[in-house]
Amino acid sequence: MRTFNTLRWLAATLAMSLAVPSPARADDPKPRTYDNRLTPVADPKPLLGDYPEFVEPVREVVRFEAPVLVDDEGADLHVRAWRFTYNARGIIEMPNRLRAAETALIVVHPWGIDDGQGWRTPEPNGVCDFCTPDKNKLAARHTHEVIDPFLKSFRGKVGFVMYSLIGPADPIRKKLYRTFDYNPTAAERARAEKDLRVKLASLPYKGGPLPDRLTLSADKPVADYFRQFPGLDASARYNGAGFWDVPVPVTKDLTVAPDDVLIFDVEGYPLLRDYLKKHKIRHVLLAGYATDMCYCRTTAGYQNLSKDFNVFLVGDASLATYPANNTPRFATNAHLSFAALEQLITQISWVKYTGTQPAPR
Repeated sequence: MRTFNTLRWLAATLAMSLAVPSPARADDPKPRTYDNRLTPVADPKPLLGDYPEFVEPVREVVRFEAPVLVDDEGADLHVRAWRFTYNARGIIEMPNRLRAAETALIVVHPWGIDDGQGWRTPEPNGVCDFCTPDKNKLAARHTHEVIDPFLKSFRGKVGFVMYSLIGPADPIRKKLYRTFDYNPTAAERARAEKDLRVKLASLPYKGGPLPDRLTLSADKPVADYFRQFPGLDASARYNGAGFWDVPVPVTKDLTVAPDDVLIFDVEGYPLLRDYLKKHKIRHVLLAGYATDMCYCRTTAGYQNLSKDFNVFLVGDASLATYPANNTPRFATNAHLSFAALEQLITQISWVKYTGTQPAPR
């Protein structure tokens, strides 16, 4: 699990986030007949094999090729993708042809923790994000080495680059990042960055120690043990008062451009959905953290977005949490593979831009 705080926000925003898909418009194009023809792939190579330090490659040997699924007229963004089906007893790959201007690249929860901005893991036993400073450092390196170059290569080509973060729409971040209803000036951003550092520096980042004595009953000592000493407690007990009440920034490991858009989780999925539709977005390339939690179930997670948009999970641009392990490779593989039952998975090297015109945003 990622953090106690994530669970708190999930509970607080579930009703807002889980919305009914938008009804079809009267001017929607007529449905087409899809030829679900599966052609076996001979000698298939592993999938998601470009960053094996972060994601264990997918090695299912039964693979099929299917016809083009998404086929936009005037497409300039080619996205090969795959899914898994038990009924076909293997992986199905298919090309997709998208309009880049109708595509958003969204990064879920790139939290700015332990990155020099001031928000840091409390000592001696606090938890945040990937839950230990060492795990946060590895995730930050993944962000810097994998996701940031991906965003840079498609910024100005796709319709939007966006980030989702926890917390309400606070005055500091409203002036630090572009949001749904405002794009601050350079002077406002500079002032907001100073205000952010002051706010984040106001916390002591100190919490209590681990318990040295537990009270165990004679008949249920195991339940008593875990109740008093759980595997994840991100409350004020270990994180200190006010830790979750600050404006969490986008990590410095991402290069945020002035036109990138911040999504506030608390505002709920319908607002995000309507904003994307207003700007004629039909497709989403989804990156971010954590594959097993925020990436799927928060406001900009794929469980919401896939109800209204053509969603492609960029598998090597995501990491799962990895308790009791020294690598996220296998956990990320497992959660992406499970998601592939209902979602399309792609990878950075499979996303190709062939156009020449910048996206009109």
